[in-house]
Amino acid sequence: MKAKEKPKFNTWQNSFWMLALAWREKEKKVIFLGILSAILTVSLNLTELYVVPVILDTVETRAPLGRLALIIAGFAAALMAIRALSTYITPLEAYGRLTTRFAVFDALNIKASSTSYPNIHDDNFEKLGKKSQSTINHDHAAAQAILYTLRQLVTNVLGFAVYVALMTAIHPLLLLLIFLTTGGAFLLNRKCSEYLHEHREEDQAHNRRLWYLFQKMQDPADAKDIRLFGLQPWMESLYDQLLEAYYLFAGKVQMRLFLAKVGEIVLTFLRNGAAYAVLIYMVLQGRIGVPEFLLSFTAVAGFAAWITGILENVSEVRRYSIELCAVREYLSYPELFKFEEGAALVPEPERLYELKLENVSFRYPGADHDVLKNVNFTLHPGEKVAVVGLNGAGKTTLVKLLCGFLDPTEGRVLLDGRDIREYNRRDYYKLFTAVFQDFSLLAVSIAANVAQSEENIDMARVRDCIDRAGLTAKIESLPEGYDTKLLRSVHFDAVELSGGETQRLMLARALYRNAPVIVLDEPTAALDPIAESEMYGKYHEMTAGRSSVYISHRLASTRFCDRILYIEDAGIAEEGTHEELLARGGRYAALFEVQSRYYREGGMDDEK
Repeated sequence: MKAKEKPKFNTWQNSFWMLALAWREKEKKVIFLGILSAILTVSLNLTELYVVPVILDTVETRAPLGRLALIIAGFAAALMAIRALSTYITPLEAYGRLTTRFAVFDALNIKASSTSYPNIHDDNFEKLGKKSQSTINHDHAAAQAILYTLRQLVTNVLGFAVYVALMTAIHPLLLLLIFLTTGGAFLLNRKCSEYLHEHREEDQAHNRRLWYLFQKMQDPADAKDIRLFGLQPWMESLYDQLLEAYYLFAGKVQMRLFLAKVGEIVLTFLRNGAAYAVLIYMVLQGRIGVPEFLLSFTAVAGFAAWITGILENVSEVRRYSIELCAVREYLSYPELFKFEEGAALVPEPERLYELKLENVSFRYPGADHDVLKNVNFTLHPGEKVAVVGLNGAGKTTLVKLLCGFLDPTEGRVLLDGRDIREYNRRDYYKLFTAVFQDFSLLAVSIAANVAQSEENIDMARVRDCIDRAGLTAKIESLPEGYDTKLLRSVHFDAVELSGGETQRLMLARALYRNAPVIVLDEPTAALDPIAESEMYGKYHEMTAGRSSVYISHRLASTRFCDRILYIEDAGIAEEGTHEELLARGGRYAALFEVQSRYYREGGMDDEK
């Protein structure tokens, strides 16, 4: 059996990290109000503990009625004041814990969106990210619950200390019995909790399957297939099977919970029975009176509760700490690129830069061969270059290396003769504007999608870019115009653009960025040849006077480029203009002939 890996951060380190985070986020009140809340809780408990015995003792000693009334009024006032103050500070403390959790949420988002690009495809980084999400997704998750539990721990420790002082008159064996029975009940519950924790992935798997099928049965995108192929009975049968499997699992869990509760009841009965016996014996011996009996017996139950609280809190803090280890490992994950420590770079939109791959090889982690091997290529200032080839040839990898998303396994990527690894990588990214095959639409307005910001939007520039992309008529026909929201998964009144309209919106966004180098990675893959030809005409206009790189499967769409690179066998197999490569009669020409024949046979002449 594989030994469990020791956490990189211990319980105390993670607890202090969360407290320090609250302090940095100007939520110091979480700490101070937590301590005050603990004091108030113990004070309330002690006041309630003494109220009946003191009143009973006053009655037994035949004290004047006025004194009795004064004592009752004093207790009532004390209880009211403590509860009022507790009620006042509870939401303030809760808000501070919530704010601290959102600080963790914010830190995780910043790490995810700014980390070195290769980390995104690192399995370990992705696993840590998913584990981290579970610590922030609700109020009872680790990032918020640990602060509440630490406050509870302080409360229980303080209460335990006070009760130890109160119970010095009780027989030591009774105190020992309280420890043993309370500890035994805790261990039973802990074993049950450990079972639940060990099988949490099984529980989550059951829920994921049920939720997935539930969503599929209601998803409008699947409605046609469900009706056309008669999938409803099969899906309902599958749902029933999954539900039955979950019921079997839940039954095992509930049986363990039941047995743990029975054991706890038995141990509590033994503790209370022993306490009654010892205290009644002390009353009969004349060592304590009835008020002391009542006080002591109530204190026994309270003492056991403080012990249980401490044990449970320590266990919970440890569990939350283990979960928070994923957060801290994620946030401290090594960065492969230089950022602020790199050389500053301020791109100039109108300047023409030279980019060069020098003896570049690249192999993905875990792969047994290079995707690119000893590639040499220069993107000259103002040049339009197309990169073509079969699927898996390495076209996108070449562009990722050029854009600085990846670093070569061997060789260098140079910007005007200087290795890009020396620069602040975020500054380097500002050199590029891109339209990728996978669109990154945001659930904001059309104007914000173009400007990639909701602040300081230059609307005149947005309209100009929309117009140059050929989308003005569509946008201005919408009721909200440029303020129209996108993505119905977030906004019920959002508009869904067609594939071609989305392509044009991406073009407008690329125009708005106004960067020196333009990259187009299969941006028209979903369009038909006519629409693609029109879109590439737009791209041709857009890239006038700028350096640009195109990736395309349809070879005829890259004719306007100054140079074409045909990628095959991990390198540049052929290079030249469209006409030069056709005249050469090599792999490019053969592939072009296959594609053009397909369109001619389909009634479309791709040569037009």
